[in-house]
Amino acid sequence: MDRVAAAAGVGKGTVFHRFGNREGLMRALVESRVETLSAALESGPPPLGPGAPPAERLGAFFDAVIELASKNVKVMAAFEQASTDRLSSPIYLSWHAHVSGLIASAAPSLDADLVAHLLLGSLHSDLMLRFLKTGETDRLAAGLRSMVSTLLR
Repeated sequence: MDRVAAAAGVGKGTVFHRFGNREGLMRALVESRVETLSAALESGPPPLGPGAPPAERLGAFFDAVIELASKNVKVMAAFEQASTDRLSSPIYLSWHAHVSGLIASAAPSLDADLVAHLLLGSLHSDLMLRFLKTGETDRLAAGLRSMVSTLLR
């Protein structure tokens, strides 16, 4: 918080007033980086946006999340560390609604709510962070796509 305040040329109190705490600051940083992805999910071209089959959209979603995370490893890791209740974050809630909706459309026999939590939970792991830091994003994305296609078959 001290470094952010100094870089912004404001007092530490101003940063705390705006963001509340370190988690609030990290959440704001992550949300600013997620805006483009959120817009693409809602109204972008297929396969990420509407118009593609659910399984294809879900694969594109995970590809986009991996790409976003690989470009923002430090910010995402800091957010993970600072987050006290990730499951109630607006980003998580939005992503969960998107993923569970696609799963429900593609495979009505699955517990879409639970499977969405499980898939999204895989993004919040030390293993994922390790793959991102070692540059194994292609392997990670391929693994997620394989899981999605197997689940929705």
